[in-house]
Amino acid sequence: MAYVSPKEIALIIGVVAACYWNSLFCGFVFDDVSAILDNKDLHPSTPLKRLFLNDFWGTPMSEERSHKSYRPLTVLTFRLNYLFSELNAVSYHLLNVIFHAVVCIVFLKVCKLFLDSRSSAVASLLFAVHPIHTEAVTGVVGRAELLSSIFFLAAFLSYTRSKGPENTIVWTPIALTVFLVAVATLCKEQGITVVGICCVYEVFMAQGYTLPILWDTVVQILRGKGSIPYCMLQMLLKLIVLMFSTLLLVVIRVQVIQSQLPVFTRFDNPAAVSPFPARQLTFNYLLPVNAWLLLNPSELCCDWTMGTIPLVETLLDVRNIATITFFCFLGSLLIFSLQYPGDSSKTVLMALCLIVLPFIPASNLFFPVGFVVAERVLYVPSMGFCMLVAHGWRKLSSNSMLRKLSWIFLSLVLFIHALKTLQRNWDWESEYTLFMSALKVNKNNAKLWNNVGHALENEKNFEQALRFFIQATQVQPDDIGAHMNVGRTYKNLNRTKEAEESYLVAKSLMPQIIPGKKYAARVAPNHLNVYINLANLIRANKSRLEEADQLYRQAISMRPDFKQAYISRGELLLKMNKPTQAKEAYLRALELDRSNADLWYNLAIVYIELKDPTEALNNFNRALELNPSHKLALFNSALLMQESGDARLRPEAKKRLLDYVKEEPQDANGYFNLGMLAMDDKKDAEAETWMKKAIKLQAGFRSALFNLALLYSQTAKELKALPVLEELLRYYPDHTKGLILKGDILMNQKKDIRGAKECFEKILKMDPNNVQGKHNLCVVYFEERDLLKAEKCLVETLALAPHEEYIQRHLSIVRSKIASLGTGEAPMIPTEKTKAAEGEKATFANLKEVKNEQKTTRTPDSNNKNKGQGKAKKHEEKNNTDKETKKKSTKEIKDIEKKRVAALKRLEEIERILNGE
Repeated sequence: MAYVSPKEIALIIGVVAACYWNSLFCGFVFDDVSAILDNKDLHPSTPLKRLFLNDFWGTPMSEERSHKSYRPLTVLTFRLNYLFSELNAVSYHLLNVIFHAVVCIVFLKVCKLFLDSRSSAVASLLFAVHPIHTEAVTGVVGRAELLSSIFFLAAFLSYTRSKGPENTIVWTPIALTVFLVAVATLCKEQGITVVGICCVYEVFMAQGYTLPILWDTVVQILRGKGSIPYCMLQMLLKLIVLMFSTLLLVVIRVQVIQSQLPVFTRFDNPAAVSPFPARQLTFNYLLPVNAWLLLNPSELCCDWTMGTIPLVETLLDVRNIATITFFCFLGSLLIFSLQYPGDSSKTVLMALCLIVLPFIPASNLFFPVGFVVAERVLYVPSMGFCMLVAHGWRKLSSNSMLRKLSWIFLSLVLFIHALKTLQRNWDWESEYTLFMSALKVNKNNAKLWNNVGHALENEKNFEQALRFFIQATQVQPDDIGAHMNVGRTYKNLNRTKEAEESYLVAKSLMPQIIPGKKYAARVAPNHLNVYINLANLIRANKSRLEEADQLYRQAISMRPDFKQAYISRGELLLKMNKPTQAKEAYLRALELDRSNADLWYNLAIVYIELKDPTEALNNFNRALELNPSHKLALFNSALLMQESGDARLRPEAKKRLLDYVKEEPQDANGYFNLGMLAMDDKKDAEAETWMKKAIKLQAGFRSALFNLALLYSQTAKELKALPVLEELLRYYPDHTKGLILKGDILMNQKKDIRGAKECFEKILKMDPNNVQGKHNLCVVYFEERDLLKAEKCLVETLALAPHEEYIQRHLSIVRSKIASLGTGEAPMIPTEKTKAAEGEKATFANLKEVKNEQKTTRTPDSNNKNKGQGKAKKHEEKNNTDKETKKKSTKEIKDIEKKRVAALKRLEEIERILNGE
């Protein structure tokens, strides 16, 4: 086994670090967004088994929109990154650089099997600095190539130890090889191709056959002129084991993708849907294109789809010359390596195997893939290329006349490649820099124009983004996605008319239904979003809700498994006040995806609309089982528990609100509702703390200000309540309950009759029929000893609320007082009479305060943040119509009113949630 010295390891690590140090300053770009930022499989809350059920991008393998790229071990390393640093891009890039260094070291070990030490070092260094690798190393998703390559090379090295003395079989390395092949395949699919390299190595390297010798031996056996040699039997046995294990891996892989190939559109890979001979000519032409990228990596591009490489449609296309030249050169090398014995031919053969076999899955020759050219898939094939270059360099340097020239040439190539790699890394710094660099290479790819637009859109630069999206539609007029991007950007610019026109253009480009042909197989699922986007746009107009619903139904008719259409339609049906139909839409979506926490949450909102809080809470709980940090479910389930009035649920409600404020520490609503729970539990100091926290985070928080003032008034701190009420009324001068509470405190605590009168008069100016305000104004007239005015006021109040017994009783008291004064005894009222009158006055005042307490119940007000998606259209005042029951004593009155305070608070709180206020 070849030995790699510490000096060689240090040299390779140093070169890799020098070339890729600046990759640590790059972010998540291009495919990293889907694989890292949007992939829930990275989150610790996602069960590990999901990694083995979903594809590389976190999409269930069973779904048609899945790319069928099954790489769970690569995703597991992303998850480990997330565990240690969450979404800090530095750690992801650092690990990629480390993996690339490991690959270079293992590749050096492989090279030493076929090259001398100096040439092996040259091959490894060229591989380390080659610019074609920037996509695999600097792009985080390229880790699939890196990991697969490590186990790919390890499997091959293990197999080279399977030959024992006198051509015996050593089974342990073979078993290890099979295991490592499986691991490499779980990192990326191309890992399985190492089996082919092992087979070639066994026949032509381990057994020493050349093609003529092998052919003669087989012919002799078939003619019966000789028996099968023992060494060939041993070889066949090893090959059978390798092929059987490969077949088993292929069967498992097919089962994983459920015998379905991924669905790609002509925009992803135009040649894949082209007729003969354009399909064959173009795919064959792509081979020399890839070879040229290895030979001259001066113009690199992150995306080679769509119109990047025009189709080769006829035999007369001049590009066919490149294809013929490539196959002639490749064929000559193959003939040389198979025809002649010797170390040189064996080196060339193994180099060709490393170039050709790992590239086959991405070649489009046997099945279509989702790209035209992808630089990262050249990571393993470039190993064979580097071996060929190193082998050629050794031949040149062995000539004394060319030795110096070969060293100069080699140094120049390594230096230029290293500089290009260093410069190319900066292109991956952000999505904008990446796609702008790609546009310098290719301006015929509409996807690149779209991606630059997306990068600008993410920065809220909609005007600039629109220019790039429009350019994309000009480069590729039939690109549905480009027209959708234009429409979305117009919408962001509040140009709804132009947005609708763009969506309609995109809709007109959708394929028409062909009788007898499944529509879903001909349309990219994301293109059907044009119906969703158009419906979402027009449903802002209440007169067009039915039209929007028709678009959702049209999308569903095209793809009955289009989950997003059901979700969006459910939201619309809630807006149309059709909760039963909305429930059916969400239940249908849940049939398609029961692991979607947002769907369970939406269904819970529907049950709130249907006045079924128990079922709503059950669905909130299901959402939290799937996603324990689902912020909306935490918040609204806590409120629902609070509104249930069940004291047993309060601890869990508090726990969920505390979890919510951990997730959203700047949201005042979480602290406010913690304060409300503390008030329910009579924890006044804790309630005060939470309310103050809410007010600090959100100045002018209406509900928090009012309930803090109410808390002070209920805990004999009325004077502390006044400045809070002043702040409340500064922000909301028409806050009726705040005015009532302020008036009550001014009259009973500050003895400021005039100030109280101003509060009540302001209420009646806003609402002349406000019974509570009018009644309290009557009390003010009584305090001012204007009995006739008080009587008239109470008569008017009684007309507004004829069934309120306390108003009738107070009117009787006033009339009795007037009558007693009308006897002429008023100027000379006896002392005991005065005391009696004063006693009546005290009783009347006491009733007034109780009534104020009942009407100024603490309720979260309409300024609290909306946390639901579907809400009923009710008014808060609806809860203020409760009638007062008969009372026989002040103590009974207080007990009844305290219960009503709590009940009204809960009712008004749930009304706020349902109203979305």
